[in-house]
Amino acid sequence: MMPVPARSFRSAALAALAAATLAACMPAMDSLGSSGRSFGREDTASRKQVSIYVASTRKLDAQGNVTGQISSRPSYLATAVSIPPGHKPGVIERPSVTPESRNRHFVALGQRTLDEGNFYGEIATQLSGRVGVSRDVLVFVHGFNTGYEDARFRLAQVVNDSGFTGVPLLFTWPSRSQLLAYGSDKESATASRDALETLIREVSEVQGVGRVHVLAHSMGTWLAMEALRQNAIAGRADLGGRLGEVMLASPDIDLDVFRGQMARLGRVTRVSVFAASDDRALSVSSAIAGSRQRLGALDLGDAKHRDEISKLGVRVYDLTNLDVQDFLRHGSYAEAPMVVKTIGSQLAEPKFEDRQAQAFVDDEAVKAAQVPAPTVVTTAPLPPPTDAAAPR
Repeated sequence: MMPVPARSFRSAALAALAAATLAACMPAMDSLGSSGRSFGREDTASRKQVSIYVASTRKLDAQGNVTGQISSRPSYLATAVSIPPGHKPGVIERPSVTPESRNRHFVALGQRTLDEGNFYGEIATQLSGRVGVSRDVLVFVHGFNTGYEDARFRLAQVVNDSGFTGVPLLFTWPSRSQLLAYGSDKESATASRDALETLIREVSEVQGVGRVHVLAHSMGTWLAMEALRQNAIAGRADLGGRLGEVMLASPDIDLDVFRGQMARLGRVTRVSVFAASDDRALSVSSAIAGSRQRLGALDLGDAKHRDEISKLGVRVYDLTNLDVQDFLRHGSYAEAPMVVKTIGSQLAEPKFEDRQAQAFVDDEAVKAAQVPAPTVVTTAPLPPPTDAAAPR
């Protein structure tokens, strides 16, 4: 990528990062009782509820509300999000003009704080008696410029749309949710590595857990890979056999950095990358980093890029030219129903090694690259969504 002149770069960065900002809506929340609610996906005739456990390096204020400041020690919460009966896959329905309504919008139902022991104890209670993939935990790590509300709405949407039946867990770090705070966010993500490393390890040791999956987006992918790398250095690369899928959506990771992370993790880690060469937000990130190639913006039509990625032992899904509403094309992994369905199918597979190749996998590219059978390179774009709708 050619370097961007300073004046034009500033204008482009402002425009692109402004469009990248997720709509942060802070609804009033009812307090959850001390006994909490039934955690896990809760279906009724009219609406659905996704209950989520939260581990955070954000500081809590005196009322227990999550802030954008960093804390010296992690906090733990339990929360729930209501999903409207008319929900469209890939969409987070939020009010723009009309008042918030559980019949039409995603609504945060409340939260309660937990101490560390109760946090892991409640997860163990939720897993007790479950079988199969319902014993799994999905850890979601959000990206740059993402508020707490946005992060839990997104996790609730992905859990609902993918059909995940295990326990959802949000790791939220103190993004400042400000347009030009990229550098500050990167520092906050760096300061959160140890907390995420510990969380992933301790969740894998909870009684009754099946597998621990990791889904991360944008800058959160770097944070997640660093936490996994630190566990690998400590001799826990596969979390004692409990590490499941590691899914990196629009990863804002330097390609050389990712190569070093994968070298440390080894082939036991099952990594999938959701990339798009037309991701405008990652183009800005690349410019900030001195025109260095971002993993999430690989062009799989480029033989050099295909050769690079085939050597890393990862599965790559090409989302280039996908028909989504996001102008920056940075959130395609969650907006396109087919992509979310793909995420769900990966989470539902009991054994990675037994997975059959899917229709959008380029088997010839795999053969040419001499990649082991379950490690594939995706080069065909996924089909566009058929029923996406704008939030009301």
